[in-house]
Amino acid sequence: METAPARIRTAVVGFGISGKVFHAPLIAADPRYSLDVIVTADTARAAEAARLYPQAQVVPTPEDMFALSADLDLVVLGTPPHTHFDLAAAAIAHGLHVVVDKPFVPTSTQGAELIALASDAGVQLTVFQNRRWDADFLTLRKVLQRQILGDVRTFESRFEWWRPEGFGNWRDSVSLAQGGGILHDLGAHLIDQAIQLFGPVRQSYGDTANRGPDADAADTEAFVSLLHESGVRSRLWMNGMAAQVGARFHVLGSEAGYTKWGLDGQEPALAAGMRPSDPAYGVEPEERWGLVGVDGASSPVPAECGAYPEFYTQLATALRGEGPLPVDPAEPLEVLRIIEGIHALA
Repeated sequence: METAPARIRTAVVGFGISGKVFHAPLIAADPRYSLDVIVTADTARAAEAARLYPQAQVVPTPEDMFALSADLDLVVLGTPPHTHFDLAAAAIAHGLHVVVDKPFVPTSTQGAELIALASDAGVQLTVFQNRRWDADFLTLRKVLQRQILGDVRTFESRFEWWRPEGFGNWRDSVSLAQGGGILHDLGAHLIDQAIQLFGPVRQSYGDTANRGPDADAADTEAFVSLLHESGVRSRLWMNGMAAQVGARFHVLGSEAGYTKWGLDGQEPALAAGMRPSDPAYGVEPEERWGLVGVDGASSPVPAECGAYPEFYTQLATALRGEGPLPVDPAEPLEVLRIIEGIHALA
């Protein structure tokens, strides 16, 4: 009889929004993994982690976690971006595979160095570009594959909300040099999505502004324009202080357009405690489906199911040598270089 592969022994570093809402629930729900260690120095978060995941050992520092590295296979970094390089480099030095939340690292130089370190050490390094598995993104990709829009000419993508008081976490104060700002944070998703849909970028430009309460913080709104080698022009907006939000996607082709309003529902569902195994997980209500057609003659497009768990499914396959990584780190590295170019000109 064939024996089942050993489970991937995993540590999650950080138990804020990233660790608590995204990584820990997805890992705990996947039988290929065991969630063995959670790292947080916050006593309230530590108590919550122990309550939600009693099988995991909760420790206060990364050093405590690395002391247990002989019993681990994978480290997931759900910490602020300015900590990513040192933590990832340390994990690689301990022979551990690494998932880095986005934004990858503050600079492309650091990103390239981490990729080289992982290659030299023979471990896998990937970046959590989870919005490749948003329901709306998966639906749009299917619309494009069906070629019902004709030749796509322009792609508009927005990630906007009304939060004038700020995030209430590191995003409100981390500097640009530390990987802060909405262009680093959300641009890492929107630029990545545009490249996934329409291919490499020939030219890029953009602008940023800080409208937040902290004058020394990084940007709180940004605009990016990308000209793809395919000829498609992508226009991307990020804004945490939008009193009225625009369409999530607005795509115009030679035969028809596609417009989608509203953000993917997986994050709020996970934050509310829904498990990825719930039949309702990732399902978009019909009233939020996007419309395809022309003015006066458009019809709803049934939404694909949101699929964040797919990241960890593909990662398990890659760690067992049976397939590619869910995200090649060279791709977020290229996104980071585009972001750096925009900041240099802004």
